[in-house]
Amino acid sequence: MRTISILGATGSIGASTLDLVRRNQDQWRVVALTANGNATELAKLAREFSAEIAVVADESQLAALREALAGTNIHVAGGAQALVEAASRPADMTIAAIVGCAGLAPVMAAVEQGGTIGLANKEALVSAGDVLMEAVQRHGATLLPVDSEHNAIFQCLAAGDLDHVRWITLTASGGPFRDWTLDQLKAATPAQAVKHPNWDMGAKISVDSATMFNKGLELIEAWHLFPVGLDKIRIIVHPQSIVHSMVEYRDGSTLAQLGPSDMRVPIASTLAWPSRMDTPCEPLDLAAIGTLTFRAPDEVRFPATRLAREAAQAGGAAPAVLNAANEIAVAAFLAGQIAFTRIADTVADVLSSYAPSAPASLADVIAVDGEARVRSRALLEPA
Repeated sequence: MRTISILGATGSIGASTLDLVRRNQDQWRVVALTANGNATELAKLAREFSAEIAVVADESQLAALREALAGTNIHVAGGAQALVEAASRPADMTIAAIVGCAGLAPVMAAVEQGGTIGLANKEALVSAGDVLMEAVQRHGATLLPVDSEHNAIFQCLAAGDLDHVRWITLTASGGPFRDWTLDQLKAATPAQAVKHPNWDMGAKISVDSATMFNKGLELIEAWHLFPVGLDKIRIIVHPQSIVHSMVEYRDGSTLAQLGPSDMRVPIASTLAWPSRMDTPCEPLDLAAIGTLTFRAPDEVRFPATRLAREAAQAGGAAPAVLNAANEIAVAAFLAGQIAFTRIADTVADVLSSYAPSAPASLADVIAVDGEARVRSRALLEPA
């Protein structure tokens, strides 16, 4: 029996992971489950899976979590430091699915245990890629990508050599606005932006997909995970979301990973690696799907991928600044404070006005992130 901790247990990745664990309970023992503020759901899951510890990041929900788990042997804690301590508990597998930079310190704590981390937190690699990858090497940890695109690349590289790679191609659905004009994009609402055509995701990630920042962040992630050089990583729009990514080799062979738009597929690949496991997902019916289409991204309507590539090329703190500015701008859009198109404009403005020194530690990354957020909020304040 293997042990597992799930950081972000009540989110979509956490729910998909626990569905697979639930179907294979004889193979897994749950160590830690964490959530941001949903104490009720966290307590329910902690009871179901007999977790050793349940942690809620929002300390205002700690009393509710304690009450919900009264009479059990489950340890209860709350706050940012408690998240780090939970991630520090030894586990064979840690699924890191906390959204945003709140997940940085817990991911680093899991890495420092030298175990296997299934990484679903984009910000860890985008904001702290150099620092994190150095820690992975130093502590002998294993980093497995959970995002469908990076997991697809990981699978396509299983029989290959990075020296033989000609291209890594990240596929993008294009989001709900892929066929909209610039004028239409300016009037897009939060309700429209979170209705992804293919995937069931949280609000922030759905907006990132609509702006294409999701793909820009994934480009930076891929740059760290698969060191073939930024010039060998490209993006293509694939509306059906059936081909999750591709690797082309120097001999002209292209390997692609196909699968349904269900995160249980890449999560299962991560949980079972280097083997395979069953999932309840329906098999692909390519005859019914009929057609797979591809087209180049439009960086005039969706400048996010260009901004991300430029941030990666600049290196240092630029990716952390890009990520922080995007998080603040997305929150402002979801709150109805700014137009959809102002998200990318805000990120571009912050990147052009704030260029701190390259971070050498996680503390440096967090400081850069904090300052970038302050500057982003200042830009978004009404005149």
